[in-house]
Amino acid sequence: MTIMRGVNRVILIGNLGKDPDVQYLEGNIGVAKFSLATTETYKDRTGKLVSQTEWHTVVLWRGLADLAQKYLHKGSLVYIEGRLRTRSWEDKEGNKKFATEVVGDNLIMLDKRGEGPGYNSAHHHDNLEGISNVDIPPIGETAEDLPF
Repeated sequence: MTIMRGVNRVILIGNLGKDPDVQYLEGNIGVAKFSLATTETYKDRTGKLVSQTEWHTVVLWRGLADLAQKYLHKGSLVYIEGRLRTRSWEDKEGNKKFATEVVGDNLIMLDKRGEGPGYNSAHHHDNLEGISNVDIPPIGETAEDLPF
C-alpha cells in the first residue's frame, strides 16, 4: 500500500490592500500581515467582461517580514508563494473563531522601477526580489494572540 503525501501550495499575484502591519515577537522575530487582492476577469454568457476580486490574508516571517516593512506599500504588486494555514481561537465571549491565511515563503516584488505607490528609487534593489523564508517557525500560542 502506498501512502500519498498531501500538497499545500499557494501561488498568488496581486496588489496589497494596505501597508503591511509588522510586529516583533519574543526574540525579535518579525511577522508581517497584510491583505492581498487578486482579480480575475472573464466574459459572461452575454460577452460582458466581469471582474471578480478575492481578498487573501498574507503572513510573512523573519526576513520576509523585514522586506515587507521596508519595501511594500498599499497597492504594491507582488508574487507570493506559500501554504494555507487555518488557525482557531476563542474570542472574549467564548465564541470559536477561524482564520485562513497564506503563510508566504517566497516573495517577488513585481512593481517596475519608478512605479507603484510609495516608490522610492533609493529603496529598490534587484537582488531583493525572490527572497525565500526558509526558517518559518510554527505558530504557537503567542502568535495566535497577536492583535492583527
